[in-house]
Amino acid sequence: MGTLSNVNLRRDENNSPCTKLALDAFPEATSSQTGVSVKYAPSPGKKWFVFRASYGREDKASDFLVEHGTYTYVAKRLVDKQVNGKRKRMLENLLPNLLFAYTTETKANEYVKFTPELSFLTFYYNHFITKDDLTNPPLIIPSSEMENFIRATKSQNEHIMYVDPAKCRFKGGETVKVIDGLFKGVIGKVARVSGQQRVVLSLSKIGLISTAYIPTAFIEKFK
Repeated sequence: MGTLSNVNLRRDENNSPCTKLALDAFPEATSSQTGVSVKYAPSPGKKWFVFRASYGREDKASDFLVEHGTYTYVAKRLVDKQVNGKRKRMLENLLPNLLFAYTTETKANEYVKFTPELSFLTFYYNHFITKDDLTNPPLIIPSSEMENFIRATKSQNEHIMYVDPAKCRFKGGETVKVIDGLFKGVIGKVARVSGQQRVVLSLSKIGLISTAYIPTAFIEKFK
């Protein structure tokens, strides 16, 4: 994933443009293997950690974490693929190898360092911060940004995109909010992507995410 240090779509963390997402708007985290599910429950002791799973095993890691009571989110979108000569509509992970988990620092470290079943799992590190021991800390996404990211991707719409900033033409610098349609509530900036007007949001140190086409009537300036 590219890191976009020159793009900032949010205000400071204490004055975030993101409004709170209703708890029932969060999709349940569910294990595809056992059917076990975990609902999102905000907690002052938990943070949004980003994990990297090698060789595309983020769904396997998500199943394990959910089965052990941790809320996870893997962004997906629908795609058409040829399977055994037939066209099949299926889900594809939007950010390959990345898994988001809402958990405590202690539990996150346990998963990465002391769980043999997750030997393929590592932290996604914040390379913009260096600790006293010259190492980089695990990347933590502010809750407001995760809420906005989930709003933008929970529909699994086929036109959601991870955007190359070189191919993204912003139309002014104002922050806007989508007020109607599939992406209602998403906050970002208007840009032209793949020939269409879309709303683009930033996910800290990971990159830009674009909605599908958004009509002008569905957009208002965010104050």
